[in-house]
Amino acid sequence: MRDTGITKRLQRTRYFVGDLLTGNVAFFLFNLFRFKILDIRSGEYSVWDYVLSDKLLAEQCAVPLMMCGIFWLSGYYNCPFGKSRLQELQTTIYSAIINSAIIYMVFLINDGSVDRTVNYELIATLFLILFVCCYAVRIAITLRTSRYFHLHQWEFRVLVVGSSATGRHTARRLLESPSRVSYRIFGYVAIPGEPVDETAGDTYRLEDISELCDKFSIDHLIIAPDSMDDKKILNLLYYLQPLNLSVRIIPDTFSILTSSIRLNDIYGDPFVEIASPAISESSKNIKRTFDVVMSVFLLLFMSPLYIAIAFWVKRSSPGKIIFKQERIGWKQRPFNIYKFRTMIEDAEKEGPRLSSDNDERITAAGRILRKYRLDELPQFWNVLKGDMSIVGPRPERRHYIEKIMEKAPYYALVCQVRPGITSWGMVKYGYASNVEQMVERTRYDLIYLSNMSLSLDIKILIYTVRTVACGRGL
Repeated sequence: MRDTGITKRLQRTRYFVGDLLTGNVAFFLFNLFRFKILDIRSGEYSVWDYVLSDKLLAEQCAVPLMMCGIFWLSGYYNCPFGKSRLQELQTTIYSAIINSAIIYMVFLINDGSVDRTVNYELIATLFLILFVCCYAVRIAITLRTSRYFHLHQWEFRVLVVGSSATGRHTARRLLESPSRVSYRIFGYVAIPGEPVDETAGDTYRLEDISELCDKFSIDHLIIAPDSMDDKKILNLLYYLQPLNLSVRIIPDTFSILTSSIRLNDIYGDPFVEIASPAISESSKNIKRTFDVVMSVFLLLFMSPLYIAIAFWVKRSSPGKIIFKQERIGWKQRPFNIYKFRTMIEDAEKEGPRLSSDNDERITAAGRILRKYRLDELPQFWNVLKGDMSIVGPRPERRHYIEKIMEKAPYYALVCQVRPGITSWGMVKYGYASNVEQMVERTRYDLIYLSNMSLSLDIKILIYTVRTVACGRGL
């Protein structure tokens, strides 16, 4: 789609504004019903005196915004195109149930009714009005969007990575697939070592793919190898990740991912997204919200501890208090990670070097900080900024990532998510002192990605707290 980023923002805005307006309408209609069902004494004031009272006007402003917050947590706005009708219906029902329960508990529970059946009638009516109003506008926007795709007025722009007969066959399958959206192929990118159709004028070099994506405003990359094993495809994925685009592949050509496949469009061909983890959109948003809330709380609540550690680090050895180092994060984006300094100044003046248990570069204060992982506390600032998550694979430096990729190409999958302060690999394996240990720890991260969930994050946090309390940080 032309100017895809703007179009997605506009589509999200349509859904958000629609939800905000229907939330206002639904709550207003519910208040009219509430006035009647609670048998308020109409002789004292009219229904308009009731709905325009200061209390109701304040609720009328606050409740729709709260509803939209729940809608955002549900992940509804994450993917504004190609929505599944059934999934849209389910998401709207669940969101309406949660919103109705919150509104009742916060605003309605003290309405004064002593009849329990009236309470049931109130909450059921609230759910019904909210669901009908919200879903009616949502489905209208979705049907309008589907019509544009059906008429090919809107199309997703695609580059096929693979210029052999397999690549062109895959492109035909994509164009002929009865999907909810439409596609337009803008060319084929030759994979090194594979045959190329020399007669075709729409074949490009892999080295030029970044420029091509900018030139054609590409939305999706489809990997279509002629004959390629998992190792080569993983290396190709690692090469494509920095483009920050949707990367898809037919699952029968990529066995390593088949255990974590999630199909959103069962109507069309089963192209699988391999640049994103197998976790629901709602879980992504809830996880990010938890990260932000916890980071703000801990940065404020533990500020005296931060100050105490800062003085301790400063007195223990000359040098800076905070150690800053470039790491590679989500979609291979570089960022600066922050830690309390635990080593002597210029500890790596001779080049990158991993630490070990008896590393002479570690200061006396640093040894205690590392044992209880207190040196990691400044990374909550990285979490707040969005560079990291509280739970996720441990971020590494580019120097070591290249060495890991030589031994374990599946490390490419680790960059699907934000790196974390703690991880299953850190809990089970701890710090790594050589590349072989880093590879071993990465296997735990790969298992985490295949089973990623909020409940698993909670388990990892519990184990992390136990590890820190027992001083098993080293």
